[in-house]
Amino acid sequence: MASVYDRADIYDLLEDEDRYSMYRKHWEKVFRERQVETLLDVSIGSGNVTLPAADLGIRLSGSDLSETMLKRCREKAEARKLSVDLKCCDFRTAADHFPEKFDCVASTGNSLPYVSNEDVLKTLEQMDSLVKSGGYLYFDVRNWDKILRERNRFYLYHPFFDGDTRINFIQVWDYHEDDTMTFHLLYTFEKDNRIFQKEKFEEHYIPVKREILLDKVRRMGYKDISVMNFPSVIENIDIETTDWYCVIAQKG
Repeated sequence: MASVYDRADIYDLLEDEDRYSMYRKHWEKVFRERQVETLLDVSIGSGNVTLPAADLGIRLSGSDLSETMLKRCREKAEARKLSVDLKCCDFRTAADHFPEKFDCVASTGNSLPYVSNEDVLKTLEQMDSLVKSGGYLYFDVRNWDKILRERNRFYLYHPFFDGDTRINFIQVWDYHEDDTMTFHLLYTFEKDNRIFQKEKFEEHYIPVKREILLDKVRRMGYKDISVMNFPSVIENIDIETTDWYCVIAQKG
C-alpha cells in the first residue's frame, strides 16, 4: 500500500493559512522566555509544523527520509522567501549529517512512533547530541496512552474544500497482536454530490507511552520538562484526554 508521504499533494490538503498562523502562534508560546535562535527538525516532512518558526527569525534546518517531502518543503520555503537547510537522512543517524549544534532540536509530526520504542530512545540520544549546552529538546506525538486505553477504530476529520471540491478524510485504526498499529487513511473527493476520486494510504506505527519518553528525557539530564497540548494554543484540555501533545525540556 502506498504511503501518503509519497504524495505531497495529498499530504498537504489540510494545510492553509489559518493552520500556518496557528503553528506560528504555537512556536511563539513554546519559545516564550526561551532563547532559541537555531532550530533543527529531524522529521520536518513538508515543513508544515516548523516552517512557521522561521517566520519568527529562527534559523531553521531540517531532515527527513522522504525526498518528496523535502522537495515540497523547499518549494514552500521559497514561496515564503524563507531559508531552510535540508538534508535527507534517517533521524536515527541525524548526528552524522549535521556538524553543528542547535539551540533546539525537534521531532515533529508524530514521527517518533514509526520506529520501535528502542529506536525511539536511540533517536532521542541522537537529538540530544545535537543540542547545545542549555538548549532544548522538543517533540510532539499523538497521545498513544489515550489511543491504547480507548481503542477507538475511527478518527474523523471535518470535511474541507479545495476550490469547489469537497474532501472527506477518515482514518481507520487496526490494532495488532504485536502491539503495533496500522492507520488506514481514506480520502474521497466529490463535486455536485458525486465522488469522482478515492485515495487510500497505510501508515504503520509502534505506539510509545508518554512515561517512556519522559523517563528517557529525565535520564539524559534534562530539566524544566514541560508537557503541553499540541498545538500549544489549544488550552483547557487535560493531557490525559488530549489527542496530541508536545514536550520541551532544557538540557542540564
